Amino acid sequence: MLYFGTPVVLISTTNENGTINLAPMSSIFWLGWRCVIGLGRGSKTTDNLIRTKECVLNLPSVDQVNAVDKLALTTGSEIVPAGKIRRGYTYVPNKFEIAGVSPVVSEVVSTPGVRECPVCLKALVRKIHPVGEDDEVIKGRIVNIELEIVNVRLHSEILQDGQSNRIDPNKWRPLIMSFQHFYGLGDQIHPSRMAEIPEGLYKMDQNRP
Repeated sequence: MLYFGTPVVLISTTNENGTINLAPMSSIFWLGWRCVIGLGRGSKTTDNLIRTKECVLNLPSVDQVNAVDKLALTTGSEIVPAGKIRRGYTYVPNKFEIAGVSPVVSEVVSTPGVRECPVCLKALVRKIHPVGEDDEVIKGRIVNIELEIVNVRLHSEILQDGQSNRIDPNKWRPLIMSFQHFYGLGDQIHPSRMAEIPEGLYKMDQNRP
């Protein structure tokens, strides 16, 4: 499995009956204020994203690893797909309770975030891309979902001193999934010349020709 090492995300979405689904995932990357996630087409999270067009990407730190692990092998689908049954999944309707975390109002989207996660990214679905349509084995089974991040909530303890919207990488300890095992970050191994570029210069409107 090609899980070389990506951040763990607890993605919260709203079910048809108004309850909130909470699912761990780690196929994700960001470009600017857009984000792409990879999900199974048959998952409850995918169904909710297609229907509601919104979610919250909650980034746990290493301190929330137990909460994340408690959500493993759970699904919000009352009828558990056969493939998940074979892998040991069971239906759990109360994901927040099982994980021992609490919801927090998101303001700009109707789906709540996870209060304990140091980073919560409120997002809107902008595009859904089928994956592997040329392969009969996986055709229709995987999707990439393009999200627009519309709001960010950060815990104050991970911010740079004197800054209200800049994360200090020495304070932020994200939870990492590598080959289905949990890891954290080690110490910085070398200064980065990329870090010398002022963050404001990455704004897209400044990069137009």
